[in-house]
Amino acid sequence: MRTILTVLLAFAAGILTMLLLPGRAALPSIASQPTSSAPASPGSSIPNEASTEVPANSGDDWPNAGPTPEQVLYAQPRMIRDALAQLTPRVAGKPNLYLLAFAGDSSEDVFRNEAEYAAQLFGKRFGATAHSLVLENNPASLASHPLASWSNLDAALEGLGKVMQPDQDILLLYVTSHGSEDHTLLVDMDPLPLDQLGADDLAGILALHKFKWKVLVVNACYSGGFVPPLRGPGTLVLTAARADRSSFGCGSDSDITYFGKAWLLDALNRTPDFIDAFKQASSEISQWEQKDKLTSSEPQIDMGSGIAEQLALWRKGFTPGPKVAFKPAAPASASSSAVTQWSGQTTR
Repeated sequence: MRTILTVLLAFAAGILTMLLLPGRAALPSIASQPTSSAPASPGSSIPNEASTEVPANSGDDWPNAGPTPEQVLYAQPRMIRDALAQLTPRVAGKPNLYLLAFAGDSSEDVFRNEAEYAAQLFGKRFGATAHSLVLENNPASLASHPLASWSNLDAALEGLGKVMQPDQDILLLYVTSHGSEDHTLLVDMDPLPLDQLGADDLAGILALHKFKWKVLVVNACYSGGFVPPLRGPGTLVLTAARADRSSFGCGSDSDITYFGKAWLLDALNRTPDFIDAFKQASSEISQWEQKDKLTSSEPQIDMGSGIAEQLALWRKGFTPGPKVAFKPAAPASASSSAVTQWSGQTTR
């Protein structure tokens, strides 16, 4: 009896110790650096691909006032339904494009900035045939956007499949987060228990939804590892880095990543052609990396049959609007939306 009691007490002590340890296991080799309207200058303090950790987040970013974690989880099905209902009407008689932006890591505003800017850019610059839905993890937007989670991604794709014309319309999935050497994306909104998203996981989710035309953009370190499982007919895959290389521009002091600035902000404000924009972005990123003496990230592109022609047909349906300026989203401390929108609501 004494032996059994000793074992039980030791087990309980181990569990308690795990619960009290701050942070989470770090993803290996995550690079971060400050980014502004121009790339950082050489000699500045910029961790590169030798970096070994994602900043730890033990839930301290959760807003002190507003929804509880349980309220947020309970609200997700409704928030997905509302986001789908708020999509702009489909334009009949021509291909439409549906952007689904996924910002995975809540600990850095840079990912939220990119997801929200992408929605603004497509809505304002690419006309009525472009529609946007944003999933993001950020303490400032718990009430305004559904979480970027495995289940919400699946639900959003299911909903988009019901409003899109499968033989004409194009899905554009833009994923931005930290990435690891084993090709797993960080999905985090501490203290919520969200599943991580690997390359095969993402391919498996997409395989459940039969979109004929897809543009899949993965902006993360080591994102080239997503190319093999995602490639296929009718699919354009763009990644921010080679399978064994870091990408740059994330970090708590950054507003937008290198790839986000080069492809979204710079190139797509010059051309609506995603493939040409990728070529421009890759060249621009290479110049920044050489200037800052960083190991080249080598963004990747893989083009399946037919997608270039379908994208060209989509571009014929609109005249590009003016350039869309970039403005970082309001941080949690400056945003009261989560508090005001949840006040008076109940969990059931």
